[in-house]
Amino acid sequence: MKRQRSNQEQETSGWKFFLQLVVLFVIVFGATLALTNFVVSKDRVTGTSMQPGLQDGDQLFSMRHRTPKRNDIVVVYAPDQASEKYMTANNATAADEQVKNGKLYVKGKEVPLKQHELYIKRVIGVAGDTVSAKNEKLYVNGKQVPQKYLSEKFSRQEINAYAKQYNIDEMTASTIKFTNDFNIATLKSTHRKTVPKGSYFVMGDNRFVSHDGRAFGFLKRKNIQSVVFWRFYPLNKMKTY
Repeated sequence: MKRQRSNQEQETSGWKFFLQLVVLFVIVFGATLALTNFVVSKDRVTGTSMQPGLQDGDQLFSMRHRTPKRNDIVVVYAPDQASEKYMTANNATAADEQVKNGKLYVKGKEVPLKQHELYIKRVIGVAGDTVSAKNEKLYVNGKQVPQKYLSEKFSRQEINAYAKQYNIDEMTASTIKFTNDFNIATLKSTHRKTVPKGSYFVMGDNRFVSHDGRAFGFLKRKNIQSVVFWRFYPLNKMKTY
């Protein structure tokens, strides 16, 4: 004959179960927090600089501490723009920002790296590479490289929209380039034949509007937060990289 458990035993068992749930929750919460802070980053695309491949509002997962390679999409700490949160907290405007010797200052105070704005760009050149563009073609180390992430149709749409906005005639519009000719050896922002050791040259896919290495120069490794590996939203456009 089975012995029925007393009320005290049932109460003790209930508390044990509750404590187990609490411990499990703490472990799961701690593991998730550690994962998102030290291993994986969840980021949202803002703006149009990575079109046509990435659209405003797309959501991504990226891996921290992964060494970037050419053509990787990366989330970077902008070298020349403090985050909106930091600017608001310091009652500052763009006029208060200054870049000096590769460091960003607001009102004369250096901005901590993690308080910089986040950009999403593509790695074009790594240490030792030469990078240039001519007649809409991209060259790395003197060799033309494919740009499968670009779209001729999208490029023309961007140019036509720009021409319409500024009342540029069709003939003149046909001469406008989606990617202006450049060479890192002569760009004011870089002015160096090759990408320096421990640095990267990045660009946005929408070359027509992207604020990138052509303007702010090379990025040091510490400026690269993470390497994108999965677009998980929108659900109908999931993609791994």
